[in-house]
Amino acid sequence: MNRKFEAKWVLLICGLFLVSLTLLSDGCKKKAGVTRGEAAEAALATYVAPGDMDEYYLFYSGGQSGNVYVAGVPSMRHIATIPVFTPYPGTGYGFDKETKEMLGGFSWGDAHHPAISETNGDYDGRWLFINDNANNRVARIDLRDFKTRQILGPLPNVSGNHGSTFLTPNSEYLLAASRFSIPLPKGTYAPVEQYATAYHGVVSVVAIDPKTGQMSLGWQILMPPFDFDLGDAGKGASNGWAFWTSYNTERAIGKLEVTSTQKDRDYIAAVNLKTAEQAIQQGKFKMLGGAKVIDPKEVPGVVYLIPCSKSPHGVDVSPDGKYIIGSGKLQSITTAFNMEKILTAIQAKNFTGQEDGIPVLNYDAIKDAEVNVGLGPLHTQFDNQGYAYTSLFVESAIAKWKLGTWEVVDKIPVSYNIGHLAAAEGDTTHPLGKYLVALNKLSHGRHLSVGPSQPESSQLIDITGEKMKLLYDAFTEPEPHYAEMIKADKLKPIEVYTQADNKHPQAIWDEKDAKAERSGNHVTVKMIAVRSHFEPWKVEVNQGDTVTIHLTNIEQTTDELHGFGLNEYNINVVVDPGETKTIEFVANKAGVFPYYCTNFCSALHQEMQGYLLVKPK
Repeated sequence: MNRKFEAKWVLLICGLFLVSLTLLSDGCKKKAGVTRGEAAEAALATYVAPGDMDEYYLFYSGGQSGNVYVAGVPSMRHIATIPVFTPYPGTGYGFDKETKEMLGGFSWGDAHHPAISETNGDYDGRWLFINDNANNRVARIDLRDFKTRQILGPLPNVSGNHGSTFLTPNSEYLLAASRFSIPLPKGTYAPVEQYATAYHGVVSVVAIDPKTGQMSLGWQILMPPFDFDLGDAGKGASNGWAFWTSYNTERAIGKLEVTSTQKDRDYIAAVNLKTAEQAIQQGKFKMLGGAKVIDPKEVPGVVYLIPCSKSPHGVDVSPDGKYIIGSGKLQSITTAFNMEKILTAIQAKNFTGQEDGIPVLNYDAIKDAEVNVGLGPLHTQFDNQGYAYTSLFVESAIAKWKLGTWEVVDKIPVSYNIGHLAAAEGDTTHPLGKYLVALNKLSHGRHLSVGPSQPESSQLIDITGEKMKLLYDAFTEPEPHYAEMIKADKLKPIEVYTQADNKHPQAIWDEKDAKAERSGNHVTVKMIAVRSHFEPWKVEVNQGDTVTIHLTNIEQTTDELHGFGLNEYNINVVVDPGETKTIEFVANKAGVFPYYCTNFCSALHQEMQGYLLVKPK
């Protein structure tokens, strides 16, 4: 171990931590200094009158909750929870047959990075994609009804699907990468002492059907045993490329806070998607774990490595695609790499080394600037005036700086230890400016006490002026890693499912068609829910029967949801107007079990009930 480097980084980390504590204390003092006029101005800027609508939708990742949260901006009001990787009784998700099968036996996921579908590099409001870091999956939410419609995975060869979801400019591909390196294919054993040579990471491309949004695994690229963090797709000048940050390029094991911080720089992996596509078409791949995998040693030109500040987190492409912005948590600079210079260096073979056959580009030949933004830079967003905004984790602040001149023009403290940040359409080709949301890891008592387990902090910031202004504190379920903000008028959600929308083969629309039928020990029920009763209102089965209920809510009125809760059978399904869901279970308990509507629906909501009668063996 290089003790010189070890001492350097340990001292730096300790110093940064002390600075962070000092700034945190200063932030607490500044809070008390807000004037009445400033408070009134901020309140007016975020006020949405009763009955009025917010200007933007904000989609938060829910971290270990496995959910996506929807808020309005500027009010920052929580509007809805979209369950994705975790059963959610509030909407009956994970209790009906379809969503239970989609979850694939997992009861949780670690949702990190939402991505709204794009057309020509701008949000089109069709779908929202989200990754599962824990179980190596990706999911698609239909923004027509705000429901999860597909979960793909676990992805082969991916361990820790952290480096996703990031979309190409026309949502042709979803980008994903492994956080953890393991022996491949999955199930292979090798001692961890062989990490440097026997373990590998992968970067993956998931294909998206342009009409339906249906996802399927495209191909993967075998990578050195680095830990891949965040990514972004090229656009404009960098269109056709994909970028991921990586850390632990030392290929270290053990206490990574020490062993993986020995070098001065880590890498951004730059992948030429077009070259990779050609390699796949030409059969230049091998099958590994059921996936088409390109080995860059055998296909030159597919991947290049860009040296980056130590322990990078975000890599962010500027709206015109000219600049690739990389930030390292253990240095105070953010580097702007010029795509034209990158292509020139590749053509000239201006390399300084290689990693497992992957060329390392000359850092000095490809950078335009090192911007001294502050302590602990993580992630960058952009506005419509040519400014970039970089989150500073250690400093608990956001730096505003100018693309091209590289001047830091403003800085605002946040509370506390910011991770990601989200500007209004701030990662598209046409950012809207106006608002920025800081997604902070800690809240430190800026709210009524709820005990040791405190919520996360999200702060709304006005970025329209020369100086950034803090407008609002909001507190969210854990843990918002990332968010995307889209203009509200880009979304066209439906109010009800029409009969034409309902494609369920067992849907019925008239009470006379409601019935229960037996085939051996399988009872199939076609049931209707309508204010304020179920039909049939009683179902008789034998103990041990498999029961399948196809429940259709025949309402066509906005907000007339009905629930189906079955006492002591652990079942709660919510059916939207015009929707059909399938409930399947084994009637293994004898007796009489009420079922009832769990969603308030009318003055006679309490009367909306029925009975499952289970005859004992």
